[in-house]
Order: sequence, then structure tokens, then C-alpha cells
Amino acid sequence: MMRVRTFASCWLIAVALGLQATAEAAAQSAAPQSPTIVIVVRHAERAPGSGDPPISDIGQQRATTLAEIGKLSGVSAIITTQLQRTRQTAAPLAEALKITPVVVPAQADVARHAAEVAAAVRQQVGKTVLVVGHSNTVPAIVAALGGPKLPDLCETEYDSLVTLVLEAGGSVRIVRTRFGAATPVDAACASMR
Repeated sequence: MMRVRTFASCWLIAVALGLQATAEAAAQSAAPQSPTIVIVVRHAERAPGSGDPPISDIGQQRATTLAEIGKLSGVSAIITTQLQRTRQTAAPLAEALKITPVVVPAQADVARHAAEVAAAVRQQVGKTVLVVGHSNTVPAIVAALGGPKLPDLCETEYDSLVTLVLEAGGSVRIVRTRFGAATPVDAACASMR
């Protein structure tokens, strides 16, 4: 299973790098504007506790894996919420690339939050953007960016990674994959995947 997951991650990186190279070549030849590439993930595994718990040791490992993917994908902007689990998930990449994440506060109105995240992404035209959200906001963010409406992530699901390619003309391409260690899912959750 790890070989498949590694292949999927490598494939995703190759797609993103290929799109970035194509975009750079298009920009140099005075062709239409480069696409914006958006990588959307849920925060890494959180430690037990209520309120605003940090990520766990396993979550730290996932954040490190995400940092490697982000570096290879050419991430140049990061968007998180104010909650420490999203900030800590993005921290290894932000520190490695010396990027200060844009914080879009999470709120009870998920649709409004997703719209605000999408507006922040659209300010990063032609860049590769990492968005770290929550189980209930990832699908809303994907939809707000023009992708399909996906089901909410399961409570135990931390390995989902959605890449959107936002073309200047308004078309959107999407790739769904998984990264890092597989997360356990119960039968009800498996039927949602």
C-alpha cells in the first residue's frame, strides 16, 4: 500500500511540476496567463483535547510529508485558519520556504469561510497555493474554487489531498489523491470515499 501511496504522491508532484513548467513556458511566449495551482488538505492528526488542540506526533510526521510535497510542487503561498492545527500542519513548509501564511479565520458559516478562502486564493494568480482546512471545509473550498461538491471528510481521514488547476479562462481541472501514511476509516466512512 505504501508503494501505491508513494507512486500517487510522485504522480501528483509530476503533474503539478509539469503544469508549472507549461505555465512558465506559456508566460514566456506571451500566451494566456499561467494557471493557479491549488493544493487543498485537511490539517494533520490532532492531539486529544477540546478547543484548539495541537497536532499529534503522527500529525507532525504528516506535516513533514506535506512540506516535501509542497517544496517539490513549487508552493509559493499558504492559506490556513487561525486554529493551531492548520497552522502547525503548514509550519514545516512555511518555515522551509520562508512564507508567512495568510490566515482566513474559520467560522460557523462554512460557505462564507470557503468563499473567503477562494477570494484569498484568487489573489495568488499564477502561483501554487497550499490551503490547509478542516474536514468540513475542504469540500466547500474545492466547490468555491469551481471544483465539484465533494462529501465532507470522515472524522478520522487526514490523508486526502485535492489539487485544482484554475485556468485563466475559468476552467478547472481536479486531481484527488492521498499522501503520507494511510488513515484508518470505519465502514460508514469508507462508503463515503
